[in-house]
Amino acid sequence: MATMVANPLHEALRNAMRVVGPMVEEIDRDIETPFRQFQSGTVWTGPTAKLFGDQLAQFRSRVRASGEGILGELRAVLGRTPAEVTEEEAVTIKRRYGLP
Repeated sequence: MATMVANPLHEALRNAMRVVGPMVEEIDRDIETPFRQFQSGTVWTGPTAKLFGDQLAQFRSRVRASGEGILGELRAVLGRTPAEVTEEEAVTIKRRYGLP
């Protein structure tokens, strides 16, 4: 029976989740504050402000959807990636993806 070892790709994906997750949260927070301020109506008013506010709302939606999409894809791939593989598979994975 082949010896099972930690899958380097699984570890790399978990690490990506640890790095990317907080970045997505930060981006979400960073766009939420100006969005809420702008929506309050105290920053800028008028027809041009309305157009800008509509665009800001669209950008905010895109940012959120993109962040959720990135994290969702990472979770999906992580879920399909076994935590352990044979030593031979681990070597092949490391070589294929340039992992240490």
